[in-house]
Amino acid sequence: MDGDQMANAGAEVLTAKPVLRGGREGDRSAAPRPKVGRWFAIVGLLLVLLLGGLYGFNRFRSHAISSFFAHNKPPPAQISAAEVTVQNLPRFAPGIGSLAAVHQVTINPEVAGRVTRIFFEPGAVVKAGDPLVQLNDAPDRGDLANYQAQAQLAQISLQRSQALHKNSFASQETVDQNQAQLDETRAQITKTEAIIAQKLIRAPFAGRLGMRQIEVGQYLTAGAPIVTLTDLSTLYVNFTLASHLRPEISVGQQVDVTADAFPDRAFHAKVTTIEPQISPDTRTMQVQATMNNPESALLPGMFVNAAIVLPPRPDTMIVPETAVEYTLYGDSVFVIKNDGKDAAGHPILRAVRTPVKTGTRWDGKVAILDGLKPGERVVAAGQVKLQNGVQVAITGSPPPQQPKHPTLN
Repeated sequence: MDGDQMANAGAEVLTAKPVLRGGREGDRSAAPRPKVGRWFAIVGLLLVLLLGGLYGFNRFRSHAISSFFAHNKPPPAQISAAEVTVQNLPRFAPGIGSLAAVHQVTINPEVAGRVTRIFFEPGAVVKAGDPLVQLNDAPDRGDLANYQAQAQLAQISLQRSQALHKNSFASQETVDQNQAQLDETRAQITKTEAIIAQKLIRAPFAGRLGMRQIEVGQYLTAGAPIVTLTDLSTLYVNFTLASHLRPEISVGQQVDVTADAFPDRAFHAKVTTIEPQISPDTRTMQVQATMNNPESALLPGMFVNAAIVLPPRPDTMIVPETAVEYTLYGDSVFVIKNDGKDAAGHPILRAVRTPVKTGTRWDGKVAILDGLKPGERVVAAGQVKLQNGVQVAITGSPPPQQPKHPTLN
């Protein structure tokens, strides 16, 4: 009985427990449902407000940016202007050449001998005939004294035989033999004197000496180098030109010469020789000009730029070289055009890109063969910040000058 009661009690407990759990769990799940719906509604409303705010802000920003660019115009670009002028165009026939001395030699002895004295200092300026080097001539002077004595004896013998011949005591053959002996001795004297003169080496012309290549006591063979002698007062300018320029080149034309060693100086020469043959390999002709070398500034062997001055070309349009933009697609300039007036009555200026055909460039200028008209104004500085049709304002500053040494650091 007790067991049945306990079993029944356990069954009651088991059957009653799910009822209690079911009642508690149903209460817990049913109660929060209204709160979750409110939270979803609140979050959705916040998202709608946030997205609407972002959309409205973007619309406002776009409208503000559009309004800003619509009402805010950039100020005119500041530029320097230059006027297209008409003048005579200088014409040149340019070439690259080198300098050569009109008189330049290496002093060499004609005969062998030992150096006994050196009269010059390296780099000295000498005159024609100045002594430079003395070779040992003592044996030759001894021979000269011997020949002079023989000549004196031969002279006496000749005079005696001539006196005897007048009195018919000597034959004409004897007189002729004595005369021949005297002549032979005099020839030996002349030869020995020449050898002695050769051993005193003198400057053949005026000029500047180079570095000394000998020492006292040194034995020199014939033709051994002693020192160089160069006349720097006059130089040759040797250069080449294209053969098609031959009709425009003639002897006597002026040649402008410049050297990298003296970029600020200009030298002038005159055409003195035109090679009568054209090189078959390069189809160029050799031209030689002669120039004075003041202060001995230029040296033989220097590379120079030589330009023959040709007759100028009249009535050519000229602009500053800084006004031209050189590109692969062609050369162009910005022409300043009037585009009405603003509210204050001031003229509105605009830069219009215009293609041009350029010619010779010199001294910071360039010739315009086509594309412009005389009197037009072009932008000479400030093109970097320009576009076609942009408004500009002229500052009044002069165009930039070409640097004196564009290739120097």
